[in-house]
Amino acid sequence: MDPFMDEVMSDQPESLTDAAAEQSPEGPSADGAISADQAKLALRRVKDPELNLNIVDLGLVYDIVVDGSSVRVDMSLTSPGCPSGPEIMGEAEQQLRTVPGVTDVVMNLVWSPPWTPERIEPRVRAYMGF
Repeated sequence: MDPFMDEVMSDQPESLTDAAAEQSPEGPSADGAISADQAKLALRRVKDPELNLNIVDLGLVYDIVVDGSSVRVDMSLTSPGCPSGPEIMGEAEQQLRTVPGVTDVVMNLVWSPPWTPERIEPRVRAYMGF
């Protein structure tokens, strides 16, 4: 595998890991709040089992809203009939709950706008030949 795909396939790509470490190396800030970037890092550990790519790079995560210790995520799936949907949604919630300072997680499955391959992170899309 090449260095680019090593980063894409890893649970925590170097660039996002470095950014999160600069912001808050120990988890939540002094007031107990976490950031959307910390939530995004947790979601990068969730992979689509069929594609073996994380849900952030796949463009399945549409919005992350952090309100103190609560996190709300709007996300989609590659199709309404995705057989891995419950597994992906459950794993996303579970990963968010591992973030220090998170006390509440709300996962919203949305279908608008519909997911398309154009939502895949451009470097990953180029590597995949889209």
